Amino acid sequence: MGISVWQILIIAVIVVLLFGRGKISELMGDVAKGIKSFKKGMAEDDDKPASEPAKTIDHQPSETVSAEKAEDKTKAS
Repeated sequence: MGISVWQILIIAVIVVLLFGRGKISELMGDVAKGIKSFKKGMAEDDDKPASEPAKTIDHQPSETVSAEKAEDKTKAS
């Protein structure tokens, strides 16, 4: 038992009566504008070059850091 063609037709007629043809076409126009705007935004993103590559942080091995802290403590004393 699925939805028949007649049921879909009745629902479509009720929707048109409630909203009117003008409102539906206006709504579809707004949807089309939104899609165009989205596509334009995606095209602009593709055109822009990458700003800067990600910066990497050079980490010192923990032993070196500990040795430097020990030297700093002995210098401060």
